[in-house]
Formats: sequence, structure tokens, C-alpha cells
Amino acid sequence: MRPDNRRPDELRPVRIQTNFLLTAEGSCLIEAGHTRVLCAATIEDGVPSFLRNSGRGWVTAEYSMLPRATAQRTPREITKGRPSGRTQEIQRLIGRSLRAVVDMEALGERTVIVDCDVLQADGGTRTAAITGGCVALALAFERMMPFGVFPRPPLPRLVAAASVGVIGGETRLDLCYEEDSQAEVDMNVVMTSGGEFVELQATAEKAAFSDSRLAEMLALARAGIGSLLDAQREALARK
Repeated sequence: MRPDNRRPDELRPVRIQTNFLLTAEGSCLIEAGHTRVLCAATIEDGVPSFLRNSGRGWVTAEYSMLPRATAQRTPREITKGRPSGRTQEIQRLIGRSLRAVVDMEALGERTVIVDCDVLQADGGTRTAAITGGCVALALAFERMMPFGVFPRPPLPRLVAAASVGVIGGETRLDLCYEEDSQAEVDMNVVMTSGGEFVELQATAEKAAFSDSRLAEMLALARAGIGSLLDAQREALARK
């Protein structure tokens, strides 16, 4: 039995609270079990130098974890002078995932920064950040549409992410920390609402895996992401 008594193919309870911050163009608090991530989207005029005069926009992300998001205090990375390699990797993953579903020409020469701050970590923080970050992005664009800022909605599709792993020879969806730390295989899957893959990160932590195991993990991830996309749509509909 899993630590929280879920079935192998069952997601943790997901809750998305929209407009969590009054000061951001778009924001939400996403909870996946005990993991909680605050996502906020900011739209700014201007783009990086490599996109100037291109008529295209840019989407980037910043990720951080509060010191007591974990069981033992983690020092703030600002005290070290720069983000860790893990943080940089996660930021790039979130940014790539969100850019995959944004119409950059409709965005125009504007930059969207999506801040993802982990309030409490119990595994799956990067996948929760992608799923919540997309909701924050959608809310920010929707808030700006009535002002004629964009010629068309810049977010034609949604994107969400889920983790999958193998523990004790069993394939499981949406790992909590206890499972993630013991996983023989760890995998993160990012998919669009159109059913396309954005990123697959699969690692043999303790044992190599076969084609059939990979197919099993992908099937679980696809089903889980389908449920997460439904949760996104419901949150955006009831905002």
C-alpha cells in the first residue's frame, strides 16, 4: 500500500485556488496532496535582446523553495549568491513547458515572468509548478484581453505535468516525497491539452527499465495529466 493509501494509478487530491494574490496579473495556489506551490504571472513590456524588433514575445520562469518548505530548513539561495543547479534546471523546465503553449506572435514584444514559490514540498514540486504556472498564465492573459492588448488569445492550449515512478517493481503515478526518495525509476512528463509531449525526463535511479515499463509509465502519466487538465479548466471556469 502507498504511504497515503492511494491506488497506483491515483493522483493526490488536487486543489487550485485562483487569484490568490491581489497584486499579480494572474496567480494561483496549487495543492497536490501536501505539496503547495504559489504561482504568479507578471506581464512586462519589452523582450530579451535576441527578440527585439521580431514582433514576438517571451515567457520565462523563476522557481524557489521557502526555507521551511521541507522537514529540515533549507537556507535561502540568495545567501549563496546564486541559484543551485537544481533550481536552474527546474526554472528552465517550467519556462520551456509554458513557452510550448503560448502564441508568441499574439503576445507581441512583451515578457511574461512566472514565479513559482514552493510553500510546502512533499514531492512533485516541479510538476505542480508547471500545472499551476499555466493557470496563472491563463488568468494574466484573460485579465489583459478586454484592454485590446493582444490581437487574439495568446494561450490557445493548456499544459500540465505529472510524475511517475517505479517503487518495489510497481509503477505509480504522482509520487510523494517518501516514494520519490525510494524510486527505482523516476519520470516527469509534460503534455499539452492537445495530447502532445513537451518533455520527458526519465531516469533509472536504481535499476534500468524496459520498453514495456516505459509504455506503462507513459500511459499512467497521460491519464493523470488528463485529470490535471480537467482541474485547470474547472479552476479557470469558476474563477
